[in-house]
Amino acid sequence: MSDKKNKIKEITEKFGVFLEKVGNLTKVQRLLICVLTFALIGGAYYYFIFMPKHDELKKVQSQYQSRVKTLATYKRRAAEINKYEKLMAQTQEKFNIAMQALPDKRELPSLLTGISNAGSNAGLAFHLFKPDNEINKEFYKEIPVSIKVVGRYHQITDFFYQIVKLNRIVNINDVFIKNQKGSKELEMSCKAVTYMFVEKKEIPQTSKQKRRKK
Repeated sequence: MSDKKNKIKEITEKFGVFLEKVGNLTKVQRLLICVLTFALIGGAYYYFIFMPKHDELKKVQSQYQSRVKTLATYKRRAAEINKYEKLMAQTQEKFNIAMQALPDKRELPSLLTGISNAGSNAGLAFHLFKPDNEINKEFYKEIPVSIKVVGRYHQITDFFYQIVKLNRIVNINDVFIKNQKGSKELEMSCKAVTYMFVEKKEIPQTSKQKRRKK
């Protein structure tokens, strides 16, 4: 305890001597000492406290800006996804409507019957009704039918009108009309073309492997 008291007393005395020396200095010298003291304290505060906090703040601000940009990018992509989902839904709806106009293999006989009935209902006499060979396209088949009928002009136009009213796509191509000798009736030949959607079949894995081995 006595050692501690002695040290405190010694420090107090030294501090007293220091203050006495400071008191003997001129005002300018004392002002310079105050300025230097504040400068040292300010420099220590700036270097050891302010600078680390300032660097940390800049780092946090940089991370914040980066995350704001990332969030904006995700929001933009989300908006684009919603736009493409709506576009995809509209395209799918149009595709479904188009698919309804294409017969499948099971509906083909009834469609051909519908074309034949359209001519009969119009009062035309059929001289030829012959389905021709199917023509393969990329994802559908063309199914042409050679037709030759005899009737009056209004009956032929009525036949075309009934074809248009069918709920399936039927195009009439290569229309040729001529008068029959000694008659008021006309002879018309044409080609009715309908279409059938065909899904691409995947090649079996075994056949792919055989090709690779060859």
